[in-house]
Amino acid sequence: MIGKENIQKEFGYLLKKHPQIVRLIPVLLACRENKFKILTDLSEGNLKYEDFSFEEKKNLSDPEISKAVRFAQKSGLLKIFKDKTIKNVVDYTIGIEVGLDSNGRKNRGGTAMEKVTENFVKEICTSHDFKYIKEATAEKVLEQWGLKLGVDKSSRRFDFAVYNGKSLYLIETNYYGGGGSKLKSTAGEYKALYDFLTKDRHKFVWITDGIGWQSTSRPLEETFNHIEYLLNLKMLTEGLLEDIVVNNL
Repeated sequence: MIGKENIQKEFGYLLKKHPQIVRLIPVLLACRENKFKILTDLSEGNLKYEDFSFEEKKNLSDPEISKAVRFAQKSGLLKIFKDKTIKNVVDYTIGIEVGLDSNGRKNRGGTAMEKVTENFVKEICTSHDFKYIKEATAEKVLEQWGLKLGVDKSSRRFDFAVYNGKSLYLIETNYYGGGGSKLKSTAGEYKALYDFLTKDRHKFVWITDGIGWQSTSRPLEETFNHIEYLLNLKMLTEGLLEDIVVNNL
């Protein structure tokens, strides 16, 4: 497949001839799992998911092949074959196996969460003629709205800042696919950040999600009871962020 022009057709033919290679798709994308529930559409405020399975099979139906090809295309896997980014599949795969145990991919979920959240933030601001800043710093907030924003550390960047003409909303987002001490420290940090920001009468909104919280629910509950606004993705789809920003005019 390396360097092939009609890459989708070539991949479909390859899966038809050798259906067992379907199980390698997640491996080539640096994923240990072989079943995925993928967010494929977030238009109109709804989150639509699609299930994909890459378990080894002796035969693949045409719809299964089409679905696997679409996944490989949308994920960017076929592009790196077509563009010859991969020159040696064995070396590439060994590199992935090493990388899976490094920190190089740990913020994938966080980046995706920011993109999902921005879709809602942008829609709210467009509907109500508000402005928002991505990766907001004290300097950007002052320049955009003339508002003084104290920060607890010089490197502080908020994922989003929204101003409704009356109140400044500072939004942090993250997603945790696994548990660990990081979740507990993040929850503690945001409790302290909430206390710091509310002294200047600014609003703080923390949007988080992911199955990692299932094993670290106590720190999340403590933060939920402490700060004013803590949301998950389902709450976003139900319009809670919009209610928060609009109803405080």
